[in-house]
Amino acid sequence: MLEGWQQSLYKKLDVGGLFTRNKIVHKWKAPWRSLLLREASYWRIHDLLSQSYILHQGKQALGARILLRSAFETLAVLIYLNQITAAVLDGSLDFHLFSDKTSTLLLGSRNADTNIKAINIVTVLEKANKQYPGLYDLYADLSESAHPNYEGMLLGYSTADRENYVTTFSNKWSDIYGARHADLMMSCMDLYNTEYDNIWPARFENLESWIEAHDAQLEDTKPPAKET
Repeated sequence: MLEGWQQSLYKKLDVGGLFTRNKIVHKWKAPWRSLLLREASYWRIHDLLSQSYILHQGKQALGARILLRSAFETLAVLIYLNQITAAVLDGSLDFHLFSDKTSTLLLGSRNADTNIKAINIVTVLEKANKQYPGLYDLYADLSESAHPNYEGMLLGYSTADRENYVTTFSNKWSDIYGARHADLMMSCMDLYNTEYDNIWPARFENLESWIEAHDAQLEDTKPPAKET
């Protein structure tokens, strides 16, 4: 599946093609940002999972799990994007707020590389979990491996002989988690396929139709341009 994904990664996106598709709709920036988010997430999740699988094959289970954790975060971003698109369509989210959210998802940072503060990924995961119950639990389980707490330290590297008060050290990650890593990868990839191939295209087309129908209203309610 990863090899198949490699062949379908977009190499270039053209704004001009969107204007040709519909000048009214694509004068608004939010659809363009949605498209960029979709394809950037595809590149990122493919990269993360490819490296995770290489580490898994080499029995480097801790690194494989940490990369898989990041892949689930990337999946959650696409799920959330599709959720807020649906919210515009059903009237529960103002389009201009939606546009701001796409800016935050695409341009947010935690190190001041941009002037937009990134959304907390836990918030995104909690939203995604409402659609796919259990997703957050998978992420939390992977996070235990990523952090230097009980699992990340003692469980992963030590065995206690409680009768003799002796602790022996070894790398136990592959023994503990190696057998189910590929299954977790497939769960992540199956959900991503659903969101990327099925949900996003339908909602994007519906969003285009919605914007065209509401263009005059959107112009009337457009917030003033921000000074740069």
